[in-house]
Amino acid sequence: MSTVGALLRKELRMELRTRESVPAMALFAVTTFVVFHFGLDRDRLEGELASGVLWVTLLFAAMLGVNRLFVAEREQGGFDGFLLAPVDRSALLLAKALALFAFLVAVELVAVPAFAVLLLGPGIGPALPELLGILLLADVGLAVVGTLASALAIQTAARDLIAPLVALPLLIPVVIAATRATAPLLLETGAENVPLRWLGTLGLYDMVFALLAYAVFDFLLED
Repeated sequence: MSTVGALLRKELRMELRTRESVPAMALFAVTTFVVFHFGLDRDRLEGELASGVLWVTLLFAAMLGVNRLFVAEREQGGFDGFLLAPVDRSALLLAKALALFAFLVAVELVAVPAFAVLLLGPGIGPALPELLGILLLADVGLAVVGTLASALAIQTAARDLIAPLVALPLLIPVVIAATRATAPLLLETGAENVPLRWLGTLGLYDMVFALLAYAVFDFLLED
C-alpha cells in the first residue's frame, strides 16, 4: 500500500502541475450540456431522458482522462523504471484506477451542478444522497475499465483511437445500469426509490472487472 500511495501522490501532483485531464474533462462536460440545452431546444429534462444525457456526457468526458492516463509513463520511460523496481505490479493498476476515480469525482463536482442548472427540470436536492451513491458506484466501473483499456491502448500507435474503441463497449452495462438507477430520481413529479437491482448490477460489474483487470494487468505491462 505504501507503493500505491506513492504512485497515487505522483499522479495527483502531476495533474495539479499540468492540469491536462480534469479541466479538459470538466470543460467538455459543461460544453456538452450547453449543446444539449440548445440542440434539444429544451431547458427542462426529466426522467430517462435527463438521466441518459447526464450519463452519456460523463462517459465521453471520462474518455479524455482515459486517453491521457498512461501517456507520461510511455513517453518518459516510466514503464521501464517501474518494471525494474522490486514492487508488486498491481500497485500501478490500483494507483492509476484511484487517480482516474479522483479525476471523475472532481469533474462531477462541476458537471452535476451545471447539468442541474442547464437541463434539469426537477430540483436535484432531494435526490442528491441517492445520486451520489450511484455516481460513486459507476465511477468505480469507469475507473477500472478505463485503466485497463488505457494500459492496453498505450502499447499501440493509435492509442487515442484504441482506448475508446476498447472501453466504450465494455462500459455499456455501466451506462445502462447507472441510467436506469438515476432515472427515478429525476422525475418531474418527484424522486422515487432507486431500483436496487441496478445498484446490484453496478456493484457486481465493478467487482468482476476489478478481478479481471488484476488478473491481466501484468501481461499488459510485459507486452
